[in-house]
Amino acid sequence: MYNLTVESLSYKWQALSYSNTRTLAIFTLQSVPDLKARLQQELGKLNATKQEAASRSAAIFERGRGRARGIAKAPMARTLDAGLKIGPLRSGIIKSEVSEFSGPSRVVFEGPRSDEQSLKNRACERIVDHTARLLIVHAAQIGTSLDDRIDEFADLVQRHYHVDEFADPSAATEETTTVVGRIVHDAEVSASGAKLNESSLVLESSRMMGSGVRVPIRFAPETKLRGGIKGIGGMSFFPGAIVALRGRNGGGGFFLVEELLSLPPIKMPSSPPSDANATFSMCIACGPFSLDSDLEYKPWASLLDKVKESKPAVVLLIGPFVDATNSRIKDGDTDETPRQLFERQFTERLQDFLVQSPDSTVLLVPSINDVISDHAVFPQCELGPEFSKDPRIRLLPNPCRFSVNGISFAVTSVDTLFHLRKEEFFKRTPEVDPLTPTSELATDGMSILARNMLQQRSFYPIFPTPFDVAHEVNLDVTHSEEIKLVESEDECAPDVLVFPSRLKQFSKVVDSTAIINPSFLSKGNYALLSYVGQGSGLAKDRITADISRIS
Repeated sequence: MYNLTVESLSYKWQALSYSNTRTLAIFTLQSVPDLKARLQQELGKLNATKQEAASRSAAIFERGRGRARGIAKAPMARTLDAGLKIGPLRSGIIKSEVSEFSGPSRVVFEGPRSDEQSLKNRACERIVDHTARLLIVHAAQIGTSLDDRIDEFADLVQRHYHVDEFADPSAATEETTTVVGRIVHDAEVSASGAKLNESSLVLESSRMMGSGVRVPIRFAPETKLRGGIKGIGGMSFFPGAIVALRGRNGGGGFFLVEELLSLPPIKMPSSPPSDANATFSMCIACGPFSLDSDLEYKPWASLLDKVKESKPAVVLLIGPFVDATNSRIKDGDTDETPRQLFERQFTERLQDFLVQSPDSTVLLVPSINDVISDHAVFPQCELGPEFSKDPRIRLLPNPCRFSVNGISFAVTSVDTLFHLRKEEFFKRTPEVDPLTPTSELATDGMSILARNMLQQRSFYPIFPTPFDVAHEVNLDVTHSEEIKLVESEDECAPDVLVFPSRLKQFSKVVDSTAIINPSFLSKGNYALLSYVGQGSGLAKDRITADISRIS
């Protein structure tokens, strides 16, 4: 009935045991009824999903058959009157809980809820998904998530550019039409391992707007960019990027692009009120916290000495804390368990720091390379509550959004910048109706990469993950709601974006957001941020971020 191997059955029991008790209990005869009930529940969900997929496929087939007979008007796949369905808003990284720590440097932290039920929703539910259901998650669920992303952006583009209707890019027409889709790699070029280029660009539409068909795109000699920021002079393409194009398919087997439509920009944050009490400082460091050849954590000890001396209001630490790629960990050359190692190197030392600086708070964001994390897939839930023995040590998911004294932060441990640089192709074009930049325009390579994430509104906009670095992400597309940079059209861009990367460390302002790459503490680098609450203007004008080195 269930058609499961012994290994799969073991995984399902482990997932059920952990979701109920947060421990891996031994399977006994008394465990059979609970496991059987869970299997029946999952089987029912799977059958329901299959029926939904079959219904969608039938609808798509009927629409395609009608078009072939000339019944439907081919290019008119969607009109202004037919609103697109946008999926439920993510619940894992919304700003929803406020904590205040009184003292000379008063800090108001607003971030993901940490009550028992919220922790269970973020942790246990995902563990069930990724240990028990990983083998049965099929293309229909992934395809639905990818389609929803295209359709959400189509809604934004439709309102921003006042588009009456979108077209199917695969349908031949002599008229200029507007299409929205996702960039994918040409299959033959992708198989060869070659980087994306102008001749290998392919556009994939959603099932709603074009039956999910993939069409090669070509650029007309006079292709222009409309609505971009003045001075950028082009658009980035990479696998997974959502794009809006104007042009036509003349029946030659490709879509000829006449105009690139820049995606609607994220809403700019408003100016925070002038308040001298809102001033705060932050130390930002990203693991590995020890050299690859040992587990002595000398870089971390050196940083902690500096932190004890400066006593910043916030210490933001980004994993990995116990790195799975460390040679000693891989060889099993240690007498401590990962948890014992974390408690000795971090829990005890951080508690000692908080004794000396009682008005500070510590934020911990995990990495998928963390041995101490039960969840090695992105997006990733926070570390278990056993890793925080002080309310001032807050555990956050990866990625996460939070605010400190009203200044919003977006943080992840995934090296999105490096992955984007590997895959990006930049098409230079003349500009039409460009937007005037609100501040000095940053057009260097790192700024363009960071701007891609802001425009795509995602912590990780690439799909599929580049093969040679896929193990660094373990991307779970079915939870893509939780890797959104903003959850709605009305939400503002973050004031600060932290993306640790193996690319050269930097701190710069891109549009209205301060972008920080603190590099890795194992290389001797970390970042210091300070915010001056009293003043006028946007937060970016009152934020100072510097990359520092440990001695």
